[in-house]
Order: sequence, then C-alpha cells, then structure tokens
Amino acid sequence: MCRIAGIIDFQSHPAEQLLLQMRDSMKHGGPDDAGIYMDDTWPLLFGHRRLALIDLSPGGHQPMLSPEKDIVIVFNGEIYNYQELKAELASQYNIQFRTGSDTEVIIHAYRVWGKECFSRFNGMFALAILDKQKHKVLLARDHAGIKPLYYSFKDDCLVFASEVRAFKSVKKDWPENKDWRKYFLLFGHLPEPVTTLEGVIPLKKGCVLEYDLQSRKATHFQTQPFYYNYQAYSEEEAIALVREKLDVAVQRHLISDAPIGLFLSGGLDSSILTILAKKYCGENLQTLSIDFENSKYSEKQYQDIIVKKTGARHQSFLVTQHDFESSIDDIMAAMDQPSTDGINSYFICKYAREYGLKAVLSGIGADELFGGYQSFYRASQVRKITNLPAFALAAANIAKGDKWKRISFLQRKDGLGEYLFNRGFFVSSQIAKFLDCPVQEINELLENIPFPGFVATMDEKERSSYYETNWYMQNQLLKDTDYMSMWHGIEVRVPFLDKELMQAIYSIQPELRYKILPKHLLIKAFETELPEAIYKRPKQGFVFPFENWMKNTELPVVKNNHESVRLQKGFANGKVHWSRYWCYVLAMSYGTVMI
Repeated sequence: MCRIAGIIDFQSHPAEQLLLQMRDSMKHGGPDDAGIYMDDTWPLLFGHRRLALIDLSPGGHQPMLSPEKDIVIVFNGEIYNYQELKAELASQYNIQFRTGSDTEVIIHAYRVWGKECFSRFNGMFALAILDKQKHKVLLARDHAGIKPLYYSFKDDCLVFASEVRAFKSVKKDWPENKDWRKYFLLFGHLPEPVTTLEGVIPLKKGCVLEYDLQSRKATHFQTQPFYYNYQAYSEEEAIALVREKLDVAVQRHLISDAPIGLFLSGGLDSSILTILAKKYCGENLQTLSIDFENSKYSEKQYQDIIVKKTGARHQSFLVTQHDFESSIDDIMAAMDQPSTDGINSYFICKYAREYGLKAVLSGIGADELFGGYQSFYRASQVRKITNLPAFALAAANIAKGDKWKRISFLQRKDGLGEYLFNRGFFVSSQIAKFLDCPVQEINELLENIPFPGFVATMDEKERSSYYETNWYMQNQLLKDTDYMSMWHGIEVRVPFLDKELMQAIYSIQPELRYKILPKHLLIKAFETELPEAIYKRPKQGFVFPFENWMKNTELPVVKNNHESVRLQKGFANGKVHWSRYWCYVLAMSYGTVMI
C-alpha cells in the first residue's frame, strides 16, 4: 500500500521539486520509503511513497524499472494472486524474478500480456506504467475501485495522484469545482466523477487510461467489467459457493510480511472474517475493536463471544468525548475529500497503528452484496410510493419533517431518485437556501448525473444492491476508509470485495441471495461456525456517540442565514440528526479549514 503521483507536461517541463511537493503531500500514506523517476526522453516524472507489506527489503523500492529499463511502474495496492501469476510467468515464459514483490510481477505480466494483464489481477490497485518502447503511459484501477486514482488532463499536461490534496501542491491556486457543495449536500459525499477541484476526476474502476506520448491523446478501456450472470444454482450450491470463495478470499488477504490483524466489531461480517482467519493465523490471530463509556453504543459482549471462540489476541480501545474533541482538527486534516462518514475509521485506524499493526481486514462490502441494509427491504414500499401522482410527491418538498421531504426525490421515478430517498441528505430547496442560489441549479445537476438505464429493469433487491455498492460504498465507505487508514499508515483490506468472490455472488439469483432475512445466504454459509448470538442479534452498525460529542465540541463557524439557523436549532434540540448537521458544517467549512 502506497501513494503515487506523476506529471507529464509538454508545455513546461516539470521540475523535480514540483513532483516532490506533490508526492510528499501524501507522505502519511507511505512512511517507509520514497522514490522518484525522471525520464530522459519525455517531460515525465513519477513519484512514490511506500508502505511496505510484501517484500520489506529494498528490492520493493519504487518507482521500479524492468531489467531492460524500458518499463517503469508506480503502484499502490496489493495483487493477492501475485504468487500464482509469478509461478505461471516463471514456468511458461522462463522469467527470472529478482524480488519477492508483487510490483515486479505486474511489470512482467504487462510485458507478456499487455493491457490484458489487468484483467488477470485479483487485488486492489491504482498504478501507472511508462512503456518506453510503445511511447505510452497507462493508468489503471482495480475492479471494485478500492484504491483511488485521480487525474487531470488539460493542454498537453497529464497529472495524476492517489489523493486530491496532491493537486494543490502542483498549483496552489488550483480552481475549486464551483458545484461540489451542491453535490455534497445532496449525497453526503461526492459522487464520482465529482471532486472539490475543477478538472480533477477519478479514473473509473476497472478501467485503463492509455496516454500516447507521441500523439498526446488519451484513450479509455474497460478491462474488468462486472455483469450479472445468473446460474441455475440450488440453495445448497449457492451456500457452498459463497463459503468456498470467501474462505479463499480471506486466505489471500492475509498474505503479508508485516503485522496484520482484523477489525472486530462484533457484527456478523467481522465475526465471519475472524473465524475464517483463525484457520490461517492460528495463535497469531490479532483483532482490535473500539468501545465507549456509554453502554448504549458498546458491542463488547458480542466481541467477547468471538474472542472466546477463536482465542484471538484482542485489544479494545476506549474512545471518549475528550478523544473526539482533541482529534477534530486532525480528523478534518485527514479528509482528502469531504464526507459525512469516516470519523469511526479514523479512530479504528489510529489504534490499529498503536497496536503495532500495518494491515487490517475489514467487512466492507458484505451489507451491499448480501442485503444488509434497510433499503433492500424498503424497495417494494418505495415502488408503491413512486406510483403516487407527481403533484403529491412534489408536495413532500414543503413538509415540515426532513425525512418526509426526501419523498420528493421520488418525483424522478428513476434509480437516482430512489437512492436519494434512501440516502440523500437535503432536498434541492434546502440546498438553494443554504447556498443562496436558484433551485434550478440544483435540479440541473441532478439531471446531468449519469445513471444506467438497465438498473430500472432489475429485481428490486438487486437494484438496491447496485445502488449501495456503486454509490454509497464506492463514493463514501471506500474513500473514507482509504484516506483515514493511509493518514495513519495503515492498509485496510476488504475480502468481501475479492474479485472472484464478487463474480461468484453476481452469478447467484436474487431470490437466493436475499431470501427471507437480511444476509440470509451469508448466514447459512457459516451457520455451523457462527455463535447464534451473533447472527440473531439486531443490526447495530459501527456507530459512535456523535450527537452528544458534537454538541459539546467547538466546530467550524458556518453561515448564518435563516435556513442555517433553523438547522442549527434543530440539531441543538434533537430534531435534526447529527449526520445532517455534520454534512452542513463540512459543506460550509471544507476548503477554508482543511485545504
């Protein structure tokens, strides 16, 4: 796990100092080593900061060059099947390897298979390759978009980096995206391809950008598309498939030459991962959790059940109001992009580092793929509401209660309206008042947000899975986890997003995946190992006492118009949820406080 950056500029040859500033603005994500590559033919610079987990020797240094020095790579992530690929390359192509790193495997895989190599990788990655023979630069991102990669392409200048903050190092007065606050107040995060900076966008997941250095043109290729390819499984076959693929995924994700452990919340997902990890870690199984003084938020009783069952070396860390107050400035500094989530990830990663770990496994993805959210079971109700006359849905916009206002999103009668009904924060009229702009500006943004038409024809619960995976998880959970973990020099791995596991899940019919209860198929796959108290407990989620903490913490000063005052009073008297108020605070303060 690392941080990467690069500049290709035909207008003004980039200075080494500029790339160093860019690279080292992300040094928190690569504390173990740093490197730079300057090309002698093209106006090109690559930079790298390293967090060493596989092959801790100097042999894993980046930028890494091929033996012939015609291929150069900077790589952020892990290729979990690199050992299998390495064996294939060695036996079939007689390739000799100099290091034990997965980075070197990528170089030789690219040499042998070209762009097709990316579809062979099972991992999480964002990388850049310079192919000096073909005069091309390739940027690539993993199948699930686990690792971030942002770029800007303008006037024969291509700039890329692992974090948006790095672009400010290239140009201190890089213009702000004038619409980002509108998107943020709608979603509570910034939906791809939106960022806070003008012209800076993420590379799409499962995609390659190929930049021709001679023609100075860029081409995009989708290398790892995911399709729903349903097979005629019986329930027993589907259960066995999930069990097999998740077991293998956990084994893969535990590969590390540095200390590795697991987040153990006491919920279903982390409990399953811990039980599976026990098979491969034995007495070296390490877990950690967070606890609170208020027993209402504590999951300790469930964590203790799994610790007792697995014999894990477990460490629990107490987070208090004082910890939150003293960390708020650092939390904001850690945010590469604004998000209403992520504070919980900040603390668990902070303590993972203090615990002596360098990598941890997380249960992200299970809720989205197996039906763990309420949105899955509200789908039929939503469909009934959308059948109401348009004027009735529009009238919800003037309702007093904020949760009722979100019904107005269903006027759209499309997937985006359904997602915002479930996950949206503020409606257009509220945002217009916050920002002193016409409502029409907000509505026009909504009209221009791409949403694939085929989603409307999907099974109701499958449609919910699509929303939660490609919007909520993609744009919020994965981003938050990445920048909060890397802020503390910790790698977070997500076995539920293993490529082979996801392909297997997408081959299982919806009626089997979402049968009867939330996460039915996942529970059935591990019912014999799971304590009953774990899979029959009410879903709690990874929640903190944020409402009380925020009321007693000095937050950035925000605007003082009528709608803002109404929101602040609502939060103070308990009528506005803390996440909505936090969304508003960040929308008004991010960019002045953090960038």
